[in-house]
This record gives sequence, C-alpha cells and structure tokens, in this order.
Amino acid sequence: MSVHTTGRQTEESRDTGTRSGRDAILRAARRAFTLRPYAEVTLRGIATDAGVSASLIVKHFGSKEQLFNTVADFGPDTDELFAAPLEALGRHMVLTLVRSRREFQRDPMLRVVFSLGNTDERSLLRDRFHEQVTARLTTLLPGQDNALRAELVAGQLLGLGATLALHPSGAAAQADAEGIADLYAPALQRLITG
Repeated sequence: MSVHTTGRQTEESRDTGTRSGRDAILRAARRAFTLRPYAEVTLRGIATDAGVSASLIVKHFGSKEQLFNTVADFGPDTDELFAAPLEALGRHMVLTLVRSRREFQRDPMLRVVFSLGNTDERSLLRDRFHEQVTARLTTLLPGQDNALRAELVAGQLLGLGATLALHPSGAAAQADAEGIADLYAPALQRLITG
C-alpha cells in the first residue's frame, strides 16, 4: 500500500522542518553569543550545537554578524510580552514568559543576563535590551517614576526567567502557568500601574 502526500502536506512538513531548524539555530546561537566572546563563536560550533549544517545557518541568516543581530533583537519578544492592555499586562507577561519556556524552550529576555561582560557585542545586547524592552516599557507606563518602575518590571521578569532556568524540575516546573501568574503577577501589576 502506498501513501500519497499532497503538495500542501509536503509544503507544511517543509515549513515545520524549516521552522524547527531555525528555532534550534537561534537557541544555539543565543547560548553561544551570551556565553562566549563574539570572536570565539563559529557558525560550525553553533551548527553542531543546533544539530544542523553550517550551510543551513547561512541559508537562514546569511552570516555570523546577521545571526548575532537576530539574537540581539528583543523586538519580536517584546511585542509578544507587551501585547495586552495595561491593566492586564503583569499577568500577560508572566504567562507569556512561562509558556515561552515550556512550549519553545526559550526565554524571551534571559539572554541579556549573560551579556554582563564588557565586550562590544555584549554591550550591544544590553543596549538593545534597554532600547527595546526597558525604554519601550517606560513609554507605556503612567506616572513620573515610570522609568524606575520599567526597570523593576524588567528585573522581576528576569528573576522569574532565572528561577525557572535554575529549577527546571522544581516546584515551578510542576505548577501550571495560571498558578504561577496568580502568585507572581500581582507584584508586577503594582509596578505597572503605579
């Protein structure tokens, strides 16, 4: 008995494979660029970590520099984190962060923590984080102390991400996302609304 696949099914399979390969490359690149100086990172090393060929990295991203720029771009993650009305933003942020870790094995913000060295590339990562996350959040928050509260919100989210990463099989890993949000989001929301 032969099985026939339609062109659409083949295209969907290719899209899924392409997306999972791209996601694996980005995860490996985030690890590489945040843990080692830029000059020490190679496309071959990233490819090995991602389980793909170096040519696939070139196909998706063009060059090491373009891959680094993609890793250093917090914009798409920030769009997702901030995609809720102000009065529900704290809960939304917690749920987004937890689900991102669980469903996609990635944290939308935590890579900036590993950029605390003083190399130019790490400085760029911090600068982009400030511009695309903290400064953007500052413009969303009401009140005179909005810049301070934005920094504290970012810190709280980084703390949650670090906790989930440090305890991958701990109590938080066993709790459902809504339960975590019930406990964590009220403090965030107080910072958000002032």
